[in-house]
Amino acid sequence: MITTEQLKEAKDRVGALKTYLNIEEKRIQLEEEELKTQAPEFWTDQKRAEAQMKLVKGIKFWIEGYNRVAEAVDDVETALELYKEEAMSEAEVDEAYSHAITKIEELEMKNMLRKEEDKLGAVLKIVAGAGGTEAQDWAQMLMRMYLRWIENQGYTSSIANILEGDEAGIKSVSIKIEGDYAYGYLKSENGVHRLVRVSPYNAQGKRMTSFTSVFVTPLVDDSIEIEINPANISWDTFRSSGAGGQNVNKVESGVRLHYKFKNPVTEEMDEIVIENTETRDQPKNRENALRLLRSQLYDLELEKRRQETARVEAGKKKIEWGSQIRSYVFDDRRVKDHRTDYQTSNVGAVMDGDIDAFIKAYLMQFGGE
Repeated sequence: MITTEQLKEAKDRVGALKTYLNIEEKRIQLEEEELKTQAPEFWTDQKRAEAQMKLVKGIKFWIEGYNRVAEAVDDVETALELYKEEAMSEAEVDEAYSHAITKIEELEMKNMLRKEEDKLGAVLKIVAGAGGTEAQDWAQMLMRMYLRWIENQGYTSSIANILEGDEAGIKSVSIKIEGDYAYGYLKSENGVHRLVRVSPYNAQGKRMTSFTSVFVTPLVDDSIEIEINPANISWDTFRSSGAGGQNVNKVESGVRLHYKFKNPVTEEMDEIVIENTETRDQPKNRENALRLLRSQLYDLELEKRRQETARVEAGKKKIEWGSQIRSYVFDDRRVKDHRTDYQTSNVGAVMDGDIDAFIKAYLMQFGGE
């Protein structure tokens, strides 16, 4: 049975969220922005109108989220009063409290996603490390884990390009993820993921270690302006491999984009190469490849900003793409994140896409930086 002190703490957290999120200011802002959508000439400029509707949707997202949290805590207070009148059981009060705490924690975590890129979709790329079939199998297991997580979140995904392994698994895969805040959540997955297990591909049944790299970049939309010099683009076409029917194998629908540019991070000439075999339509694959190029260029601009403003406190663990972030030790039944020290023994659930606790631990520790 919850106590009045627990209820007070929950109400204090709601009050803090109201302050952090500037809810009263957002309510005033929402009225002003909605008035703009009622102008007679509003839809004459389609692009500007869509950007305005997106702004309104973003403000509503935070107000409605806060309202749900406040209502959930009010329900707990009501439940306690009904319990005192013997009109509600202890179990029902505890259930209401558990629901409210879940809603509070969800909004607190979303409050960590305040950077402009956090609200975007994501491009997730998985690349198997050295180690042949074992590493390629591990890359495929990670792909399945993320696809299950994406499904659980209600996001939509599509495979932009996949390179199958020599005997099993995959060498690499790029997945486009559409959905609000997909990048904000998945940015915590950037880095090297380490697997330790008794390998089914080792005749002696030895314990083996495999590494796979995960890269996550924001999936840009039309509201973000990215300058691309068409003169620096060249294209190759090729026949796609794998499933998809005779057309995929006989027609050169796959595209490979080459883009040479001055890298804003290194200040040196660089090249981005993107393959796309998403559809059987070559023009559509070109369009998809250009969107992925814009996403990578946008991520480089963000990286430049991060480098310019980063002031990492002494003693804090450095977070970078090349770092080993998490270990999955199957025979010890342990998955541990080396940045936050969060760990779980439920390996099966993690591999089925239950990685929310790892994401939450990362955002709570590093999201405000």
